[in-house]
Amino acid sequence: MTGHNQSIGKWGERIAAEYLSGLGYEVLAVNHRTPFGELDLITLQAGMLVFIEVKTRTSTSLGYPEGSVTPAKQAHITNAALYFMANTDRPETDWRVDVVAITGSPANGFQDIQVFQNALQA
Repeated sequence: MTGHNQSIGKWGERIAAEYLSGLGYEVLAVNHRTPFGELDLITLQAGMLVFIEVKTRTSTSLGYPEGSVTPAKQAHITNAALYFMANTDRPETDWRVDVVAITGSPANGFQDIQVFQNALQA
């Protein structure tokens, strides 16, 4: 990521964490690195581990943010989540991946935020 994209991404992750906390998600970790890539947010909701992929775009002129979660990205997220569960002492066995799509910027605030629960196809 370039500097601008990285700052937009970090801003989006912070907005997503705040938003999800308001929805009852407990944020356990931010930017957790694994050999398969980074997990943006690791949360707990009603006893279920929820791995969050945050996608932020300043506008939808190039498409909606959730559209950038490609099959290859989905595979990385799944492998990273499985690695996390195999290498931590979490008692939860139920898990899913949600995608948080944010349109906006630090300068203008967010115009739209959507949560896609159980977003990955098996």
